[in-house]
Amino acid sequence: MKIKWKNLFILMMMFIFIIIFIISLINIIKWKIDSNIIVKQINDLKNTEIKETLDDDNTELINPDENKENPYWDYIKMNLMSVNFADLKTINSDVVGWIKVNGTNINYPFVQTNNNDYYLTRDFNKNYNDAGWVFMDYRNNINDFDKNTILYAHGRLDTTMFGSLKNIIKSNWYNNKNNHVIKLSTEKENTLWQVFSVYHIKRTSDYIETNFYDDEVYQEFLNMLKNRSTYNFNLNLNTQDKIITLSTCYSKEEKVVMHAKLIKKAVR
Repeated sequence: MKIKWKNLFILMMMFIFIIIFIISLINIIKWKIDSNIIVKQINDLKNTEIKETLDDDNTELINPDENKENPYWDYIKMNLMSVNFADLKTINSDVVGWIKVNGTNINYPFVQTNNNDYYLTRDFNKNYNDAGWVFMDYRNNINDFDKNTILYAHGRLDTTMFGSLKNIIKSNWYNNKNNHVIKLSTEKENTLWQVFSVYHIKRTSDYIETNFYDDEVYQEFLNMLKNRSTYNFNLNLNTQDKIITLSTCYSKEEKVVMHAKLIKKAVR
């Protein structure tokens, strides 16, 4: 009788392991299918008309840094990026901008809808896909950047979406000052942003505030973000600054985050 129970236990354990293996295999296959779809969409988007624009009468420097030794004075010499959104809009009417982050694979259009859930499981073509897409916080206004404009995307293992954002907390990324710049284009204007903070942190929502009671509260918020940084960017911040935040998963319990301040813009 003991032998029978032992055999039964072994059979049950084998059955459980087989079920776990099958479920894991299905998840791996599904992940790969989702990934292939995203990679194809990214490759298709490479045909988008993107060009660099020279400064002109429409170009404006934003809250210039008083420290003449700051790389800010080199960054503002960079050309802005201008994207033709006409074709993108025919594919997805939710497109509101395009973002490029130096030293990463992030070079995509981003979308916005009336919530922060839809594009967690929808690709650029609005089809169900666990890889999701890059999206802007529904609370933000793309036509007039808020104090804190926030972009989200999944941190994919194949480095698509915000998967390569994990690069920013590595020394070979932040020690290269050429990486400390974000270019962003919308239908209204083209902008340049200077990075001032990069870090990973346990899950919290304190860095994704968009509205602030007064300037004192906003300055405390900026100081908090700056002090969290893995690397000291030596950048001054004040309440006249507008910032952009990029957020993704670092692990199940942590986020990796980047913050940059607006330093140059040009109306299109």
